[in-house]
Amino acid sequence: MAQRTVVELIDDIDGKQADETVSFSIDGVTYEIDLSKANASKLRTNFSRYVQKARKAGTAKPGRKAGAPRTVNSRERSSDIRSWAKQHGITVNDRGRIPAQVIEAYESNDPRKAKEPAAKIPQTTFKAVSNP
Repeated sequence: MAQRTVVELIDDIDGKQADETVSFSIDGVTYEIDLSKANASKLRTNFSRYVQKARKAGTAKPGRKAGAPRTVNSRERSSDIRSWAKQHGITVNDRGRIPAQVIEAYESNDPRKAKEPAAKIPQTTFKAVSNP
């Protein structure tokens, strides 16, 4: 006896046919919602304002309580930073310490912050000369 199971997604907002399942996280909790293309677009539009200002963080670990501090393996984080830097044309070594300005740029998701600081111009000392 053959069976066929059909899964039909129903939009959790309006009860009509859904086109996709959208996942999102907030406060350490991951949610899923079934939405039509129109409602998924509305959700993304509403979130885009916040996403544009946010910085990327490590993924939430299973079992972590909402609001608990997030810990990310330092090797994993370094790898993420190096990958992000290379994607943005920032030169970083494959090993060793990552420059602070690159880390700051990664955390703010602003590659412009990773530029080398301007060379310091040596200050010239002027001596007052008295006229005889």
